[in-house]
Amino acid sequence: MYLLTREASPQFTKPITVRVIRERTDLITYHGWTWIEVYQLDARGEAVEQRELYVRPAGMRPAQAPSAEPRTPARRNARTSR
Repeated sequence: MYLLTREASPQFTKPITVRVIRERTDLITYHGWTWIEVYQLDARGEAVEQRELYVRPAGMRPAQAPSAEPRTPARRNARTSR
């Protein structure tokens, strides 16, 4: 998982978190830049969109996985008859 900010590319004015699928080594780019295929992640770490991005690998920052939120058990409607 990586956090992409303006360090990775000017397009990330709002940082996003991604999981890299693969680097596109078949495409010619400027020195220090590359194309990557990623899943963009939401706040829970779940994939919400598949994207292809042009980035500077030197600007990609490792991101920590979101902590698992404890699930609260569903409440039962406790009706007692008298």
